[in-house]
Amino acid sequence: MDANEFRKRGKEMVDFIADYYENVDKMPPMSTVQPGYLYSLMPHEAPEEPESFEDIQRDIETKIMPGMTHWQSSNFFGWYPSNSSFPAMLGDMASSMFNIVGFNWICSPAATELETVVMDWLGKLIGLDSRFMAIKEDGTEGDGGGVIQGTASEAHIVVMIAAREMTLDRLKTNGMSDNDADLVRHKLVAYFSDQTHSAGQKAANIIGCQVRTIKSDANFCLTKRALQAAILKDKSAGLIPFFVCATFGTTNTAAIDDLCGIADVADSEHLWLHIDAAYAGAALVCPEFRPLARGIERAHSFNFNPHKWMLTNFDCSALWVADSTHLVGALSIEREYLPKVKGASDFVKDYRNWQLPLGRRFRALKLWFVMRMYGASGIRAHIRKHVEQAKWLETQLVEDGRFEIMAPVVFGLVVFRVKASLVAEDDHDAVNKTNAELVKRINDDGRVFLVGTKLRGVDALRPAIGSSRGTPDNTKLLLQVIKECTTNVLSEHSKQ
Repeated sequence: MDANEFRKRGKEMVDFIADYYENVDKMPPMSTVQPGYLYSLMPHEAPEEPESFEDIQRDIETKIMPGMTHWQSSNFFGWYPSNSSFPAMLGDMASSMFNIVGFNWICSPAATELETVVMDWLGKLIGLDSRFMAIKEDGTEGDGGGVIQGTASEAHIVVMIAAREMTLDRLKTNGMSDNDADLVRHKLVAYFSDQTHSAGQKAANIIGCQVRTIKSDANFCLTKRALQAAILKDKSAGLIPFFVCATFGTTNTAAIDDLCGIADVADSEHLWLHIDAAYAGAALVCPEFRPLARGIERAHSFNFNPHKWMLTNFDCSALWVADSTHLVGALSIEREYLPKVKGASDFVKDYRNWQLPLGRRFRALKLWFVMRMYGASGIRAHIRKHVEQAKWLETQLVEDGRFEIMAPVVFGLVVFRVKASLVAEDDHDAVNKTNAELVKRINDDGRVFLVGTKLRGVDALRPAIGSSRGTPDNTKLLLQVIKECTTNVLSEHSKQ
């Protein structure tokens, strides 16, 4: 394919993408294929000779499309949103054009410096404390800064590595030998709640520390008192607390942990405090949500995913640290083929030392495109419309009388279930079965897609409103389907 054919095919692909977005709401949002469907449709070896663009495009439409769950449908309410936007796509196209492997400043100075600039932009946009900025107001380098990771799971791993190094350095400063410090690594304990994302457990498995999972309170929040009790018990057993994750918007219910209380404990116990705001952090672009996040200014690290709810195509996970010393110290490995710029410069960052992989894409471009083409006002409007729609859905479900709201509706997530009194007040299993059946019935209907969850053994539904293109009409359709399917499920139950 030469440049002329690329122009032709590129324009065709742009048209194909635009057509898809104009028509995706007409398709069932969830794929209904069976496992192994694609293997039976594909050759079992790569082609020996080149194949045409037309043949590939035809296969996308006839073989790939049936197996796609349409996350960009306005009728997709599953998990949390995976926002996309045309500006972000254009940024990704430019990134693919350059196709750099940006592991240090020399690889492409613009890639490194744009990331530094854009992460400071974004940090200021969500109201982060100046500790997290790479460049101070006077133009000199700060101790902190932001870096784009692939996912919040990667962010968890790198900050836990940094936390481990911070704790071991403290022990050595207090007189422990290097050898003894290595021997106590297995005694390090990380603290999570029973609502923390699974990324925390995975990170702990990778770095080889112990994990203490703490029961959340009645509102599914991690509290200061519960954390203190767990730490006291572990210290009495000779273990070494070193890390705690507080969540701003949990996966199950969008709950907000006791950030200030947890920060108090982290300060007194010398823990690294990481705040996982993967979903709800985007809401902080709106000043009215910032009071809910008091305490994040005291954290060692903060992470949220613009690729969830801030119009930026996957993957783009924004991580900030207040002091990069331990992060860079833990992840830096020097080799003769990885040259460093001689002399000091505030903008020369080797982001390979802020992440797990060596190479990295030019992801800052798509974030830059989004922030410039939407502006802060456009991003705020995007967030506010979804919160408004979620509040409306909550009101409608309550007014219907058949549903129980299971958690406060703060952002775009609504967690509810059919009331036990409508099924069998004293039959827990029957109530759970009814709500699980309702999830299945809604998804089998094919007009919308959502997922269910369990809250301490209680089945519930959790539609997440946040589609880039979603309108109130889509939320009205969601409500209509919920009501119709609930009527059918309860009718069938009454006949049993």
